[in-house]
Amino acid sequence: MKLAAMQPYFFPYLGYFDLLNIADVWIVYDVAQYMRHGWVNRNRVLHPVEDCQYIILPLKKHHYTTPINEIVVANEINWQKTIFRQLEHYHMDAPYYHHVIDFLKECFSIPCRNLAQMNTQFLRLTAGQLGIETPIHVFSQMSLYLGKVGSPEELALGICQAVGASEYINPPGGAALYSAERFSRHGIKLYIQEFKNMPYQCGRFKYQPSLSIIDVMMWNSCEKIRKYLDTFRSR
Repeated sequence: MKLAAMQPYFFPYLGYFDLLNIADVWIVYDVAQYMRHGWVNRNRVLHPVEDCQYIILPLKKHHYTTPINEIVVANEINWQKTIFRQLEHYHMDAPYYHHVIDFLKECFSIPCRNLAQMNTQFLRLTAGQLGIETPIHVFSQMSLYLGKVGSPEELALGICQAVGASEYINPPGGAALYSAERFSRHGIKLYIQEFKNMPYQCGRFKYQPSLSIIDVMMWNSCEKIRKYLDTFRSR
């Protein structure tokens, strides 16, 4: 069984869904400490003039050590309206604008205050749009016994052993954190994802790599995106 475990990011970039697509089981690691200026409550889309801009989930005040699954979204702020306004400039060029807006309305209509739960719901709905059927579990709901773990590598190994995974998949950013030799000693193969950005036409805009999946879906059908994820590598 190929396992991947990642924090619950806010409409993440396509590489996140590539990882989800090649995994047999996905675990949302929702108990990690929330980090400011990361991808848990923000992501990037095209700016109407140049480059890109952030779309953001506003959060209630919290202590800096608060885990993601205890962070509360500031729903008293109409962040949905703000995001829709930030996407209006796609209207004239993006062929799937209306489809994406309808999809986001579906996502945003689900009542939720918890950041981790909200992002997990968004992940499941987006995976459904792309036809990705990998089971998505939430770490805090799994009652896994890991014993004492310290480093990210020990945590990943502990999760693999607890669920019986034979392979652990991680994006390139984690390559420096893990030792293939150490995983192998525990009978687990370490696989570092090799993701290549999917270039696409953006009308009058300049293509910006690694934007939110929202941008990718604006310009490409879900069928085309899934086909790219299935065929760009030989595995």
